[in-house]
Amino acid sequence: MDNDRGQSLITKYVWVIETIYRKRKISFKKLNELWLRDDISRGVDIPKRTFDNWRSVIWDMFGISIVNENHGEYRYYIENEEDISKNGLRSWLYNTFCVSNALANSQSIKDRIILEYVPSGQNYLQPIIEAMKENRVLNMTYHSYWKDEENNFDVQPYCVKLFRQRWYMVARSTDPYYYKNGPFIYSLDRIKYLHATDETFEMPKDWSAEDFFDGCFGIIAEQSVEIQPIKLIVSAG
Repeated sequence: MDNDRGQSLITKYVWVIETIYRKRKISFKKLNELWLRDDISRGVDIPKRTFDNWRSVIWDMFGISIVNENHGEYRYYIENEEDISKNGLRSWLYNTFCVSNALANSQSIKDRIILEYVPSGQNYLQPIIEAMKENRVLNMTYHSYWKDEENNFDVQPYCVKLFRQRWYMVARSTDPYYYKNGPFIYSLDRIKYLHATDETFEMPKDWSAEDFFDGCFGIIAEQSVEIQPIKLIVSAG
């Protein structure tokens, strides 16, 4: 499958999800009518077999289950629609595709859509994720915010986190001196060079990304400080 065809299919999947989500329940006939009114259809119906295939792919790709009520008007609905609003990887993927889909279909008014600049750090996201899957040590050259020089060293990638349009990696240095201090947080847009090595590591069974950031704001995760209850007194205004 070439890239253009792949992007086109994703756009169609997102259209189906969004349409059914908005309508809550909709028959295949009504869905097809809405499809034909949209430029995405190019005037061609959705074959029922194609729609059933799309439902399977949507489940595999987004974890969204589109089912039929099997009585009355035989309408389709999203069985686990609450998952769309939940925070998580699949929800983030779905929302990202929705935004991309909306922007791709809005070229005629692109001068009226103002976007926030996203740093280029996501270029390293894919190799980091691949290294995390295989628990593979990464070698990287990193230019810290606090130093005027770049440093090259090896790290064990633990997790990645998106915060305010920037990607961050939680990783542990393999250097014995720094290893004992636990994992540090690195901004992907400060990485100058990165590649996976042949060395692997064992992910600590008691380490959790959720626990690491528990009680923290954004990517500020000072592990030496206890979580403290805070009482706020505010005025009515």
